[in-house]
Amino acid sequence: MIEVIYILWLRQLKRYWRSKARLIGSLGQPLLFMVAFGFGFGPMYARASGGANYMDFLAPGIVSMSILFTAVFSGLEVIWDRQFGFLKETLVAPITRTEIMIGKTLGGATIAMIQGLVVFALTYLLGFRASGFGSLALGLLFMFLIALFFTGMGLTIASKMKDMHGFQLIMNFLIMPIFFLSGALFPLNDLPPAIYFISRIDPLTYGVDGLRGALTGVSTFGVYYDLAAIAALSAFICTIGALLFSKIEA
Repeated sequence: MIEVIYILWLRQLKRYWRSKARLIGSLGQPLLFMVAFGFGFGPMYARASGGANYMDFLAPGIVSMSILFTAVFSGLEVIWDRQFGFLKETLVAPITRTEIMIGKTLGGATIAMIQGLVVFALTYLLGFRASGFGSLALGLLFMFLIALFFTGMGLTIASKMKDMHGFQLIMNFLIMPIFFLSGALFPLNDLPPAIYFISRIDPLTYGVDGLRGALTGVSTFGVYYDLAAIAALSAFICTIGALLFSKIEA
């Protein structure tokens, strides 16, 4: 089982590294958000918060955004494989579909994690600093759990779809509200009750808040509460994905 998972994981990485344009192109949006919001809203945030640095607040949210976008679209690999016949070859192999799901999930999560680390390095160029090596290690754990959850979500939805364009439309419809309501760009304190309720049921909220708490020490719900929430959600979505993937047809 471990060998099969490793092969599928390695295949995902090879696909990613062959497309260097994909890596470079995916940095444009996070960089734009950091520059436009970081320097545009920075002075207003400093005045409202008594001199706090907006980049310290914004950077964990942008890193989470980068992981989110990369992770959910890993589901395109399943639809691509189905359209070009590779999925059928994989499904008839003497391995369980759960192993296939685990390998693809770990591969997609690793790619999203790499993307997040690249964006995290860019935040250092713009002035962001983590509070210490211990906080950095905890931050990496949150980054991996965010990647794991949204890769699992992307694969879960892709397992029920055959149209690549339809998948992209659904993902764009889902991920923009997930991102903007997660507290990645603005504090969750003093929000209208309806918006706050939606934010509390947004899975990315706990990833962003936990990552921000780990890296900067500022958290709305508490780092360990966030860790338990995003870990439980990741386990749940991966279980659902495995069940649906076991019924997939090539």
